[in-house]
Amino acid sequence: MTQSVETQASWTIAGIVLIILGIAYGSPWVAVVALKIIAAETGGARSVPAFASSLAWFGGGLGGIAMGWLADRYGVRWTALAGTVSVALGLAISSFGQGILGEVPALYVGHGLFIGLLGIAGLNAPLYVYVSRWFDRRRGSALALISSGQYIAGALWPPIFERSIASYGWRETMLMFGLFQLAVILPLAALFLRKPPEVETSAAVQAGANGRATVLGWPPNLVFVMLCVAAFCCCVPMAMPQAHLVALCTDLGILASTGAIMLSVLLGTAFLSRQMWGWISDRIGGLLTVLIGSAWQFLCIIAFALTQNEIGLFTVSAIFGLGFSGIIPAYVLAARELFAASEAGWRVPTLLCCSGFGMASGGWFAGLLYDHYGFYSPAFVAGLIFNLVNLVLIGVLVARRNGWFGGARAAPAYG
Repeated sequence: MTQSVETQASWTIAGIVLIILGIAYGSPWVAVVALKIIAAETGGARSVPAFASSLAWFGGGLGGIAMGWLADRYGVRWTALAGTVSVALGLAISSFGQGILGEVPALYVGHGLFIGLLGIAGLNAPLYVYVSRWFDRRRGSALALISSGQYIAGALWPPIFERSIASYGWRETMLMFGLFQLAVILPLAALFLRKPPEVETSAAVQAGANGRATVLGWPPNLVFVMLCVAAFCCCVPMAMPQAHLVALCTDLGILASTGAIMLSVLLGTAFLSRQMWGWISDRIGGLLTVLIGSAWQFLCIIAFALTQNEIGLFTVSAIFGLGFSGIIPAYVLAARELFAASEAGWRVPTLLCCSGFGMASGGWFAGLLYDHYGFYSPAFVAGLIFNLVNLVLIGVLVARRNGWFGGARAAPAYG
């Protein structure tokens, strides 16, 4: 029996990565909390700050592929250090670069290029792959833990940003948060992010050992494309409440501070339930976890579209957080279950790129539809359509894995 790579050091590394991501993921939330204020300063269109936040997701997803390649060759420590510096520069450019670039271009360049393409990209996908290589028995739980950094950020930072913006302004808040990231993340990354213990095995060797070159009985890249499209489609509706909940509350006469607390409730419950989903995914697998979470999300988007009062929105936000939170780490787990470890350096970043594009598209698309119609219901309907496509794709893969298509139960090629 092969000795497990998991040790106490594995969980220490996962904890450090959780702290790093919990801070780094706070960067795009300043523009979310200050959405209406920034919109008022840039011509009144909510799609402008929403698109800036979306660009951070676009850039983070697209840049993650290149950063994953660099991390494989030079180590994740260096991509994390470079990414942290880039995020801080992006916040500075977004807040005080208008004199050189102009108000709107400064937001777009700061968020899209520096916070996203060069910043979060150096942290997000490389750290997912990195932590997955410290675990083999409880990989789902570890991935769920570190992916909770996004929800720790969402639960912790919006109320703080709301008070800071009210007291000092959104520009000063961005700049101060950038300096805070440099002071905390740089020493953590330099001290703790050392080489992981997982032994790489080539896809060819593993495929030969299993006697087949297919995944679930299909060409591996076909299955991977289905996963990528499904990840994009599920993240479009996932982003809509997160990016626009504070603005939706103020449209309904609810205070922005209450909306920020509501967002914290949503992401706080997501953090707590994500640990539960990690435990579940270790037992039922990544694909089935995605299917359950996506169906839960579909029902919650319907509830958001129908709810118009404060108590109802608090309730729906909490339920939404409980359900959707296990989806993204379950995609990564599914990729590690289905494909070779040696392919993780490009498959996981590509998969996260597609999910990041979905998050970016959802936030921006909802803002665009709001600017056109003047209310959010059309955005929620569009989100449901994307969610339905996701359910069909993942449902087919789950059925294939359980042998419901083509007779015999289909096993993964590289399991």
